[in-house]
Order: sequence, then structure tokens, then C-alpha cells
Amino acid sequence: MVDNAPVLSVQHAGLTVEGYSRAAVQSYWRVPELKVGFDLGAQPWDFMGTPTWLVTHTHLDHVAALPVYVARRRMMKMEPPVIYVPAPSVEDVRKLLLIMQRLDRGRQTCDLRGAEAGQDIELSREHVVTPFATTHTIPSLGYVVWDRRFKLKEEYHGLAGEKIRDLRQSGVAVTREVRTPLVAYTGDTSPAGLDACPAVFQAKILITEMSFVRPNHRREKIHKFGHMHLDDFLERADRFENELIICAHFSTRYHPQEVRRVVEPKLPPRLRERVRLWI
Repeated sequence: MVDNAPVLSVQHAGLTVEGYSRAAVQSYWRVPELKVGFDLGAQPWDFMGTPTWLVTHTHLDHVAALPVYVARRRMMKMEPPVIYVPAPSVEDVRKLLLIMQRLDRGRQTCDLRGAEAGQDIELSREHVVTPFATTHTIPSLGYVVWDRRFKLKEEYHGLAGEKIRDLRQSGVAVTREVRTPLVAYTGDTSPAGLDACPAVFQAKILITEMSFVRPNHRREKIHKFGHMHLDDFLERADRFENELIICAHFSTRYHPQEVRRVVEPKLPPRLRERVRLWI
């Protein structure tokens, strides 16, 4: 076992969230059961087996390890991974991989795709991802992973199985799609990124940033640079329906003890019991 990057872990509702995030240092997350990861600011060796990655934006603390990850997959003779990045960044990321290929003398082979807000990204029959627009200093996206089920339409309830089979075989759509938000990941964003996507507040698990917590840090400046403050969460406390809220990406100005000392007493009890400070 190779331990080359810190990883914290929590399990909830049959899903495991693993990763680490500190502002301006590194951000990387994965949900093994869904075979998907978010951001590649570093690349823990154990994360190499995750085949699909959703990158929120191209700041170095979120994307610097992309060439490392791609190279490791090739070195271990694994299938090329699928990498999604915001559509405006695709060609520059492709150039980055080509430059690394020349420098490293090893092929940077991956399926690089542009992502846009509102599109559907198929993970499997049961799971689909929709990117949503976030507000940061460069092109950025958040991602929602949905559980997708196909249920019989109400008008066909009570109909005999063979009748339903015959309708289906004749081309009639007898089912409807039902989606439940499982995991929402915001990456770096000001509060506007949350407010514009209701599913962020409804997902069973929310992974989000809380870069700043001190009362004297001016929120207008924090928002200008595409980040959030503790007070932004307090103002929205009643909107969070999530079962688990992972708050991370804290500024390096803060010691972990300061984060806990400042944040925990201010959170309303109903919100505090669902928040996990990832530090």
C-alpha cells in the first residue's frame, strides 16, 4: 500500500465519501460505489482505480494531478479514464496533457470530454450526473449524481403483465424516469452557485466548500473571488435538506481547532448534527 496523500472517509446511506480538501493546497474526492471522483488536485494511489473523474475547474489545487493520474493508469495497464472538465477548458487541458506527454515521454491517454451545465452524463443505467453552473473566477461547474429508476406509468397500474409486455414491444413507453439526488459536489463557488441549483440542498450527501469562517473576513471580497463564508451557510440553514453535509476547502490561515471552535457553536442544532467539518 502506498500512502502519498491524506484521505478522510465517511460512510452514509450505502455510499463512501473519501478525499481531502484544503484551499490553495489540494482537493480530491471519490465515491467508490459510484465509480466516480471529483477533482484531481492530488491523486492518492488508491484512487487510481476510479475510472471517471468530474473536474470542477482548472485551478491547480483542483487539477494539478490530472497528468499524474492518467500516467499511472497507463503504467498499470488500466483502461484510459474518462475525464470531464468545463467545456471552455477542454482545449487548454488537452494542450497541457500533450505538453506533459512530450516532457514525460509517456502517452497521456484518456477520454477527455467537455461538460456543460444541464447536460446528462451517463454513469450507468442507475446513475446519471448533471453539471450545474457555479460562480468562480474561471469557468467552473458543480455536479449532482442522481439515482435513476424507471417506474411504470400510473395509467398502466393494474394492467396484466403480458399486456404491459405487448405494449412495450410495440414501442409504447410504459415507464417514466424518477430521479433522486444522491451526491452534490460544488467545488469552489460563491453562494450564487448553491442558490441556482435546488438539488444541491436536496441531495442525500452534499460536499461543499466553506473557505472562510472568521467574522472579520469580508464576505463581499470572499464572494468576488468565488468562495463562501460560514455566515452564508447560517443564512441558508433552513434550506439544507441534506442528510450529510461535508464542509471542506478551509483556508490555510486556519488551524483545525480554530475552525471547530468558530463553526460548531454557531451552527443551529438541526444543522450541526448533519455537518462534518473535513479538516
